[in-house]
Amino acid sequence: MSSVVLNTLEDFYHLLSQSLNDNQMVKLLLSKYRGADKSLNRLSIRPITLQNEPVLSFVYEHQTNHITKNHSYAAALNEINQLVGEDFKSAYLTLSNVEVQIEFSKKGKLKISHHKAKQGQAVAATHNRQKNRFVDIQRPFLTALKVTDKQHKLIPAMSNKWKQINKFIEIFSQALEVSPHDKSTPLNVVDFGSGKGYLTFAIHDYLRHTLNNDAQVTGVELRQALADLCNEAAQTLDHQGLDFVCGDVKTHAPKQTDVMIALHACDVATDYAIHYGIRANASIIMCSPCCHKQIRPQMQSPELFQPMLQYGVHLGQQAEMVTDSLRALLLEANGYTTKVFEFISLEHTNKNKMILAVKKDKVNEKEQQQLLKQIADIKDYYGISDHCLETLLAESA
Repeated sequence: MSSVVLNTLEDFYHLLSQSLNDNQMVKLLLSKYRGADKSLNRLSIRPITLQNEPVLSFVYEHQTNHITKNHSYAAALNEINQLVGEDFKSAYLTLSNVEVQIEFSKKGKLKISHHKAKQGQAVAATHNRQKNRFVDIQRPFLTALKVTDKQHKLIPAMSNKWKQINKFIEIFSQALEVSPHDKSTPLNVVDFGSGKGYLTFAIHDYLRHTLNNDAQVTGVELRQALADLCNEAAQTLDHQGLDFVCGDVKTHAPKQTDVMIALHACDVATDYAIHYGIRANASIIMCSPCCHKQIRPQMQSPELFQPMLQYGVHLGQQAEMVTDSLRALLLEANGYTTKVFEFISLEHTNKNKMILAVKKDKVNEKEQQQLLKQIADIKDYYGISDHCLETLLAESA
């Protein structure tokens, strides 16, 4: 570990995440608090096991009392990401074999140092595990969908699907943790383009079995045969509150949607799906866009870019970047905190981008106007006259 070079916050977060996967984290101490709560001194974080599940225990050390909150790894990493460098200007990470310290100066300059851990550092005994999974491989739906065999062993050909299911639920659980939705009330989830139902079954099982939430989950699929097949499996497995219908984002209109999912929504179908989620006031919107065709022929790139864009693959990548950036900014302007990041590729496409949006408690009008100006400036720069999502939002305003 002494040969590892840590230069950026991303390096630090990667090390922290990896230490959890490898069961090497001892504790993390956040100090030099500069946030709004004047009574808070520091935050101590360590891994523990609760009800046979590994979590990170956050102990907020106030002047007169301590407050403890426990978070799943995904939610904890997201929380740490938001706190370090913002509310806390110092972090000290202790692993079994190395100690890492990061400091922010008054001007915001980052300094990272690390050295060999002191002898005697021990990982909590209750934290002994191989790898944290958000989906129990013993669950019957995995066997029914032929992800596992009758002995609940992973079928080798489905290893990528198994990874995708777990990553999807990890991302969803993280979003749900920070969303404004009341966790004690049933969630209404709609999954557009549900296909063979892997992720639809997974999110329903996670909500019902793991979180004990009486969720209603609907898979929407254009192919009637697949919808029928999934309904038959749901009935056989007694997945109450799970159903599949034939349709698409333009035809399906339920009364309420708390979570809108649209993976591999081709071209402007992603715009219709996001528009649907915004109209439904969904707490969580999850999209994996594909086939960015609308913006590309409109774009008029500056002459300076032409040597780079003579290569077709770069032209396509630029169109994807601009299209999805405008989508993310439009979500931000409509009251969502939005992230764009790499996901695991679906089996029928090599696209691996996800747009994740979580509803904010309230909209900042000044920030909204700044975002709308940014959108207008980007469109003007590239000579874009029409963006489908922006048009849909304007028509429904």
